[in-house]
Formats: sequence, C-alpha cells, structure tokens
Amino acid sequence: MSHVTINHDPEPIRLFKSSFLEFFTHISPITVLVIWIPIVIFFLYRTITQAQHWLITPLAFISGLFLWTLAEYVLHRFLFHYRPRTPRQERIFFLFHGVHHAQPKIKTRLVMPPVLSIPMASLFLGLFYLVFSVILPMNAWVGATFSGFIAGYVIYDMMHYATHHFAMHNGIWKWLKRHHMQHHYKDPNLQFGVSSPLWDYVFATMPKEK
Repeated sequence: MSHVTINHDPEPIRLFKSSFLEFFTHISPITVLVIWIPIVIFFLYRTITQAQHWLITPLAFISGLFLWTLAEYVLHRFLFHYRPRTPRQERIFFLFHGVHHAQPKIKTRLVMPPVLSIPMASLFLGLFYLVFSVILPMNAWVGATFSGFIAGYVIYDMMHYATHHFAMHNGIWKWLKRHHMQHHYKDPNLQFGVSSPLWDYVFATMPKEK
C-alpha cells in the first residue's frame, strides 16, 4: 500500500450507496467480545474435558496465541497492504483496509467486521483440523490451539482500538502505541505488528535506527 491521503473529517467516508451494506462497515469493539469470547471459552473447555494429559491444554493454547502473532503480521502485510493492480482491486482493498488508513481515527472502523472475521476464523479452524487431526495424530490440540488463536485475535482487535483512542503514557503500552502510529503516519510499509512487534524484527520491517 502506498501512502494514503489522511482525511481528518470526523464524518466517516461512505463505502456503499446501500444503507444496509453501509451498516455492516461500522463495528463496535463490544461486538468482537460478544461473538468471540464465548468461542474461546467453548473450545478451551472442550479440550480440557477431552485431553488425556493436563499439559496439552496450556501448551496448545499458548501455541495458538503465538500462531496468531504470525498470522496478524502476514495478513496485515501481505493481504491488507496488497498492492492493487487494477481499479477493481484498488476498490476491494480500500474496503478491506485502505479506508482505515484514510481515516485512522474513526472509532467504528477499528475492529474487523464479522463478515470478514468469521470466514477467516473458519479457514484457520479447518487448517488446524487438517494439521492436528489429519496429518498429525494430535486431535486434542485442535480446540485449544484454535481457542488461543482466537484469543490472540481478540487481544489484537482490542489493542488496535486502544492504540487509536486511549492515551498510553507509560511502559510497553506507550511503546506499542508509538509503534503503530508510526505505521500510520510515517511509513505504512513498515511496522505491521500491532499486538506484538516480534515479526517486524524477524522480517526486517522495523525502521532502521538513526
């Protein structure tokens, strides 16, 4: 994604002529919690009741959290910041993520809409099932890994909202806010991590120190 002109108008950019479709482009962070926290609890509880060894649940859950940080980086860098080659692609990716860079302070466009997050979560659940149940004889890992992965996503969405709309004056929170604001206001082709800068270091997308 090249630099997008920032629009400081407090009125959100309208994305669809249809008011019905436009309604689904405005999402409250509460929606994320209502949809996904029960799913995190369900898959975690399911593993606890099915796993034959007590270590499986915490290890799989932590693995899911870790996998989310990688998925967050890859999706943000290569999907949301995909360089469109046609006007149609440009329109699609503006709907996905470009509108957020154009208006980074619009509160109702800071978390992922369910119309996007639910299909993506379903794809990852299928991937975990393929890896842990079909390829590897580790069926008990599916639920807790998915639970940790979705917990990571929830943390990401809440942190993304917080970095844009809450003052963070101290410690790691201030650093993470600055890290993400530099992505928006300095160079959108660097610093893709939101909940963790780990993969920016690994894949050299941290800005060079002066």
